[in-house]
Parts: sequence; C-alpha cells; structure tokens
Amino acid sequence: MNTDNWLEDTRSSYDTVAFSYADQMREALGEYPYLRAALSLFAELVRTGGGGLVADVGCGPGHVTAHLQELGLDAFGIDLSPVMIDVARRDHPHLRFEVGSMTDLDLPDASVAALIAFWSLIHVPDDAVPTAFGHFKRVLRPGGTLLLGFHVGDESRLKTRGYGGHPMKVHVNRRQPTQVAGWLGDAGFTVEAQMLLNLDESAPEAVLFARVQAKT
Repeated sequence: MNTDNWLEDTRSSYDTVAFSYADQMREALGEYPYLRAALSLFAELVRTGGGGLVADVGCGPGHVTAHLQELGLDAFGIDLSPVMIDVARRDHPHLRFEVGSMTDLDLPDASVAALIAFWSLIHVPDDAVPTAFGHFKRVLRPGGTLLLGFHVGDESRLKTRGYGGHPMKVHVNRRQPTQVAGWLGDAGFTVEAQMLLNLDESAPEAVLFARVQAKT
C-alpha cells in the first residue's frame, strides 16, 4: 500500500467532495443516538474537569463542532481541507475553524482541555498515527480528555469515489480497539472506556475515551 502522498491525497479528495459531504452530514447525528450519548458524556467530562477549549480535529464541515457548542463546550474545528473549512465557516459563522493537520498541530502546548477526532484518523496510515497521538498529548493539558471514533476491522481499502459520486483517493483504515489503545498508551494516554457500535453490520465502529496520564 503506497501512502507516501496520503496528506496531499486526503486534502485534495475532501476539497473535491466538501459540499456534497456537508449536505450528507448536516443532520447525520440525529440518526445516531449512541454517538450523541458519547458526545454528551464527553461534554460532561470536560465540564467536570473545569472546562476550557475543545479541539475538534478533522472537523470536516463542522457539524460535530457545532453540536459540541450546543452542549455547552467552547469548541473549535481544525481540518486538513481548506474547502471543508470554508464550508464549516459558511454553515457555522459563529464558530472558529482553521486549516491544519493532526500530524503537525499548530497549537500551543497544554492549550486545550479536551480533543475529539471523530472518524478523522481513518485516513492516517499506521506509521503516522503515533505522530498524531503525540501532538494530541502535547496540546492537551494534564488530565485532558480525548475522544476517538473510528471503523473497526483489520484491513485497509482504497476509496476512489465518494460523496456525491466525486472522485477520491484515500485509504480507509479499519483498526481494532486494542491496537488503537496500545498506540494511545505509548503516547501517554490512559484509555478509560470504549463503546462498540453496529456490531452486526459490515462496518462496526468504536468510540474510545482516554485521558492524558497525570505526571507523578
């Protein structure tokens, strides 16, 4: 699997599908009660931890960022695709969105109280995931909460056509929760809970709650 140009391929693919993707995802959370419950729990954990900035990394058109704001969090979004960020700003003009990469997060150390990456890790190759998790750890304050959502499985496939029938070139990686939890542990996180969804379907999903390990 050649993933040498995965950043460029992911950026250009989502630039191409941004408007169609936004149309499909605008009301998507309404169809997933368990994901809404996970987001509500995430919001509660952030509030009980003292609140603060929440980064939605790989925010796409900003629908999850906006939902977190509705839950009372001070959320902002970051995405690799400039067109996605344009769409997010159009649809949610009262929120902050910026272009950026999870493998090179342009945020100060310990600057956010919590971070969410909802199905944005799926295009990151295995050898780049530890870099992303290292940045997540760096920008989170001690004790900060991390929420991850991803596809469950053991394979990777090349997606060549997507939302609205537009051409894409992205690898979709499915991973086991134990593998992701191992990477998180190596990066300095403690996994506190996991939720498995759609187990009877062809593409099961997982949500992991983790926390930055406190310094001793």
